[in-house]
Amino acid sequence: MNEKRHPLIAKDSPWLAPLAGFSDLPFRLLCREHGCSVACTEMVSAKGLVYGGPGTGNLLDTSPQDTPLVVQLFGAEPEFIEKAMGILLERGYEYFDLNSGCPVKKVTKTGAGAALHNDVDRLEAIVAVMAKLAPGRTGVKFRLGWAAGEENYLEIGKRMEQAGASWLSLHPRHAKQGYSGTANWDALAELVGAVETPVIASGDLFTAEDGVRCIEETGVSGVMFARGALYGPHIFERFRALMHGETPITPDGPAIADMIRRHAELAREYFQGRKALVKMRTIVPRYVRDTPGSRILRSRVVACTSWEELDEIVTDFLCRQPEDTDGAL
Repeated sequence: MNEKRHPLIAKDSPWLAPLAGFSDLPFRLLCREHGCSVACTEMVSAKGLVYGGPGTGNLLDTSPQDTPLVVQLFGAEPEFIEKAMGILLERGYEYFDLNSGCPVKKVTKTGAGAALHNDVDRLEAIVAVMAKLAPGRTGVKFRLGWAAGEENYLEIGKRMEQAGASWLSLHPRHAKQGYSGTANWDALAELVGAVETPVIASGDLFTAEDGVRCIEETGVSGVMFARGALYGPHIFERFRALMHGETPITPDGPAIADMIRRHAELAREYFQGRKALVKMRTIVPRYVRDTPGSRILRSRVVACTSWEELDEIVTDFLCRQPEDTDGAL
């Protein structure tokens, strides 16, 4: 089988998935510093962008270091997708992705996200509009189907390819599963065999080792880390090392503390006021979830009220580990 190619996609070039509430500019930049090749924005409402709604907020913030950047759109009306694409192209964005995999009710009740599995004609029309406006620079993310027994991912893959999609990202769960259960990697291999377009894997890639194993078992052209990246951006550099036959470095406490400080520095640079600290209070516990005593740290972090206090907590926990680790997860 010929290697399926795209300039943004390679087996050793991991992507950061679009993560609602997390893949903002500071987090994307941090991930890039740790080996992320391509990053996606949080999903952006096409209709909200057209109407100038406040919901788009900082979702489209970027910087010269934030490249290549893929803007992920969601929506159910081809005409709004077309207008949103026009706005984004005029602003200089280059790469785009359609979210047809989000299972959240507030998205699917509008006919967008994973609800598009129930209207493949509409899905194809939307992707065709996007691919026409940004040929070679448009992808689509989807799932197995709406529910068990209603799998249509192979049909969708083939039709999106015909519509002009340049890559296909598959999260191999049903929409009704949400993020429960286990991702069906066999479906990834089936999709790879059914299309000529590069396939990017998503789902249950919690460690760098998971990413390598997924490529070996399914033949996908690339991987996209989501929750794995939230557990620590070092997953990207570890994955790259493994793909190149090298021994990856496992970050110790001080290295994780340095990563948290760098994230805080980026958050303070790009976000104003209390918003940055609130975000950090949410993500720091994820970075240390496998560290003994992390439950104690979480309770302290969520209650902190200043950057100085956050730094003190992180330093105390990760650089001067107490002997008492009661409460470890």
